[in-house]
Amino acid sequence: MADPGANPRQSELGDFLRSRREKLTPNSVGLPDGLRRRTPGLRREEVAGLAGIGVDWYIRLEQGRSVSPSAGTIEALARALRLSKAEHRHLQELTQTTDRRIFVRETVPPAIQRTVEQIKLPAYVTGRRWDILAWNAAADEIFAFSRLAEADRNSLLSVLTNRATRRLFGESWAEEARRMVAQFRATHDLWAGDPAFRDLLARLREGCPEFAGWWEAHDVGAMAAGRKSLSHPKKGKLRLEYASFQANDDPALKLVIYTAV
Repeated sequence: MADPGANPRQSELGDFLRSRREKLTPNSVGLPDGLRRRTPGLRREEVAGLAGIGVDWYIRLEQGRSVSPSAGTIEALARALRLSKAEHRHLQELTQTTDRRIFVRETVPPAIQRTVEQIKLPAYVTGRRWDILAWNAAADEIFAFSRLAEADRNSLLSVLTNRATRRLFGESWAEEARRMVAQFRATHDLWAGDPAFRDLLARLREGCPEFAGWWEAHDVGAMAAGRKSLSHPKKGKLRLEYASFQANDDPALKLVIYTAV
């Protein structure tokens, strides 16, 4: 359990390590089962042994205490915990020392705004908190962003708490929503404790019964291109492929473009 007085970001690091440890079995890492286990996953001393680090030091990491692991230790932990590429990168980012300012909602430069409006394909721009900052007419026809209140124009809020969007995704909603939560986790943990991110989590917990379970799993996903199957009330069945692009003006801005497949 993380130290209640720990830095929020360090607490997320500890929770992430614990969640990965609990997903492993002794057999999956070449260890004997041994005696019956009261809790799921590996023991802390087993992870420490696999990584070649001290048990007490690893416990301090899981408790969210102030420690600064070396690059070699991070690599060893990634191997011991069998982290995916996205999880490994997340571990690296969580252990970097940064002094973050309070989150401020991004502003879309006029040139990007005009570009989005001129794109014929459905396109929109999001910020680091996944707020929907700009969109074009083609995207609005599908996702109805203009009908949302400004405070509700957020990709996570739209998909997880808006009934119309949930119907839009139909049978694929749960899979899509869980994927989004895992991807957002990677960003959130770096901003843990920030008021704007806390407020967003509170709304997601209140508006989506499934969210708490997905969030506590602490799964982390990578941003990648993909496909969506939608059931639009006017356009019928839609199969779309999407890709996202980072803006040079502000790396926090991402342009998402959809094509029919």
